[in-house]
Amino acid sequence: MTKTVGLLVMAYGTPYKESDIEAYYTDIRHGKKPSPEEVQDLKDRYKFIGGISPLAKITDEQAEALKDNLNLMYKDKDIEFKLYVGLKHIHPYIEDALKQMNEDGIEEAVTIVLAPHFSNFSVGSYDKRADEEAEKYGIRLMHVKSFYQQPKFIQYWVKQINKTLSDIPEEEQDDTVLVVSAHSLPEKMIVESHDPYPHQLADTKNLLEELSNVKHAAQGWQSEGNTGTPWLGPDVQDLTRTLYQEHGYKHFIYTPVGFVCNHLEVLYDNDHECKVVCDEIGAEYHRPPMPNTDPLFIGAMADEVYSVFSVKEVGQHD
Repeated sequence: MTKTVGLLVMAYGTPYKESDIEAYYTDIRHGKKPSPEEVQDLKDRYKFIGGISPLAKITDEQAEALKDNLNLMYKDKDIEFKLYVGLKHIHPYIEDALKQMNEDGIEEAVTIVLAPHFSNFSVGSYDKRADEEAEKYGIRLMHVKSFYQQPKFIQYWVKQINKTLSDIPEEEQDDTVLVVSAHSLPEKMIVESHDPYPHQLADTKNLLEELSNVKHAAQGWQSEGNTGTPWLGPDVQDLTRTLYQEHGYKHFIYTPVGFVCNHLEVLYDNDHECKVVCDEIGAEYHRPPMPNTDPLFIGAMADEVYSVFSVKEVGQHD
């Protein structure tokens, strides 16, 4: 008899249409309404990347691809995964997904956040919301905490970095630097809690530098919020200027590895803001494709789910 197990894929969420923007922004700000100027600024950013973010569509595609991959991996184990998507800042919320699970009779589920690195303030906060809701229904959850160390995740980025590097004239490759980045978080929270997030990004940078053909690499942060307090740095734009001033690099390859697909932070913060700096200093801007639904990336998440999900834990035996 086949056992149905929930697969809860959690993500940040994004407005589906322009009229969603104010409510979405208000949710991000814990119920505090943004000013008309702040709403307009966000609308302008979306317009710059084509009108609205592709994030919602890609999130659904990634979740479906992961479910299909897992069901292939478990086809001989009498286990079938049923997909639920839960978002942090817009419907369907994480709580909506758990409610639907309960209505569908799901008793056990494995969760994964579409973010490779763990922080208590990112992935940890998703897991906490899911746990609190699951407890109401008696649903048992198993969490993927991170997947940045999965070989297929690193393979994906090494492959893309090497492909990008091969497009740069060989005599200029020594004047090329790899900028590895993730979403910044408030510095005080990270330091006081000894959060692993910065170390995990450093590990990723070191692995990419070691396994790819690039000769120089640096770690930066991006997309920090406007809270009036220090966030993790250096910001990638400041880092770009510093690296140019100190080393005179002619080519900058940006890999925002903390993100998993094309969306506002990549299409605007990297492809616009970082390119503006490169143009300003007279360097070439490069940014390999994001993972989206690439089989290596989906495979990395599936392998991590497989590693945390024991067949015996759901009362099945080989």
